[in-house]
Amino acid sequence: MHLVVLGAHCGDAEIQAGAIAHKYAKAGHEVTFVHLTAGEKGNPVNISVEDYRIQKIQEAEKVAKILGGKSITLDYKDAELTYDDATITKVATLMRKLKPNVVITHWVNSIHPDHALCPKIVQAAQLKTGLPGFDLDGLPPHYYSFYHSENWEDMEGYEPDVFIDVSEEFDTYLEALSNYWFIMNSKSFRYYDYYKALGTVRGCVNRTQYAQTLKFPVGANVRKGSIIPGFEL
Repeated sequence: MHLVVLGAHCGDAEIQAGAIAHKYAKAGHEVTFVHLTAGEKGNPVNISVEDYRIQKIQEAEKVAKILGGKSITLDYKDAELTYDDATITKVATLMRKLKPNVVITHWVNSIHPDHALCPKIVQAAQLKTGLPGFDLDGLPPHYYSFYHSENWEDMEGYEPDVFIDVSEEFDTYLEALSNYWFIMNSKSFRYYDYYKALGTVRGCVNRTQYAQTLKFPVGANVRKGSIIPGFEL
């Protein structure tokens, strides 16, 4: 299986589903973190936006390596992401190249515009990736499923559908996160503390030490058939 975790900025994908990704990487599956932007405009006062972009891309590569995956950062600008055909086509072309079985991305409601656009881009790219009528660099069509995951900026209406035990992976997840400057040094939000606590809270509900969660796209958790799912006649 190839798992792609796609976030708006370097750091989003990892904090949302890094422990899940590490669990699958440990089991021998391919994992790729894709960042639409570097998230460079949250630069420290002593570092330029461009230098911080380079720093964040390097941090993302280090974090991905710890979690057992690889990192790709696209060249869109932080806080300037747009939902248009060019962006959708670029992401769809990348998905045909990567051939993911499943993609994890942001939830649809967010206080950050880039975050809110990200799942819309993923869903539109899903269609364009899968339909043979679109010629994307001559690459064959490919279909992927996708889920949403938790980010503190995206919590309006987020109610988890899936809880995943990541107790064995959580220490490595926290170690990986600590390599992001903003996670350890932000004065506006306590990222490290929040995601450690969130893993604990979700673990309590899951009856495990730690857990991370996923949410189906709206309407995608509907099951159609002749039996109660999981209970054969």
